[in-house]
Amino acid sequence: MTDVVLPVLNEREALPWVLSRMPAGYEPIVVDNGSTDGSGALAERLGARVVHEPVAGFGAACFAGLLAARADVVCFMDCDASFDPRDLPAVAGPVAAGEADLVLGARRGAGPLHARLANRALALELRRRTGARLTDLGPMRAAGRESLLALGVRDRRFGWPLEMVLRAAGAGWTIHEVPVGHHPRAGHSKVTGTVRGTARAVRDMAAVLR
Repeated sequence: MTDVVLPVLNEREALPWVLSRMPAGYEPIVVDNGSTDGSGALAERLGARVVHEPVAGFGAACFAGLLAARADVVCFMDCDASFDPRDLPAVAGPVAAGEADLVLGARRGAGPLHARLANRALALELRRRTGARLTDLGPMRAAGRESLLALGVRDRRFGWPLEMVLRAAGAGWTIHEVPVGHHPRAGHSKVTGTVRGTARAVRDMAAVLR
């Protein structure tokens, strides 16, 4: 079994599609980070394990899901229907096989221009700092649960995924990247759908880079 952490903040529109496409052997953990649209209750009705994290922040939700996970390999994935869960085995497989310690899914496809440009700049900075051949921050990713906990990632906002890669590289982890599809999200984007949201995410990540 592989656990899949799905941070959720008002993703009622996307949840049925995402959960219905979860591959066999992949257990969804929906982390409700303060939804007001009934996302948590809907996820429970659809059969997902739901964790409630009252502390606002993407990293706070991811960490709560990591603590709740029980499987040896844990995946993280946005729950806005921009990623297809059927790509998860390609991301988690190298970790389960011992071929990599951290695998990032490099997005191929849709996304606002301002978000793609910001992501490209951050990926280039990661390459410079870590030497890993990365083209994307990889919101869909997989790693070993115990190893992740031992990394001690501290950021609880949008810097969480960036800090994870930096700490993993510093610890000598083998980091791979695999291509995954990327699609227009369901509903209103709270981050990359607006220039302001993207700027907030970049600000959090810049703080991690300092």
